[in-house]
Amino acid sequence: MTREEISTTTRDFIKRNFIYDDKKSLGEEESLMGSGVVDSTGILELIAFLEETFGLKLRDDELVADNFDSLAKISAFVAGKVSQGQN
Repeated sequence: MTREEISTTTRDFIKRNFIYDDKKSLGEEESLMGSGVVDSTGILELIAFLEETFGLKLRDDELVADNFDSLAKISAFVAGKVSQGQN
């Protein structure tokens, strides 16, 4: 799965579960937490979604805000895990 596919899948999940305005765009570099799109509970939901959707097992040391703060960071992190077979 490519970074673009990961980003699209994740964007769809975020828009469906956290953004209720179909007209609101979500930029690749936009901070999900800084912009208020996702809160601390939402991050837990997002992590569960990533694990289930991409077959990942995330370690505690990987559960840092920097890996999940934007679509670009999420897709880079997930793509790295998938390409290394670390799911």
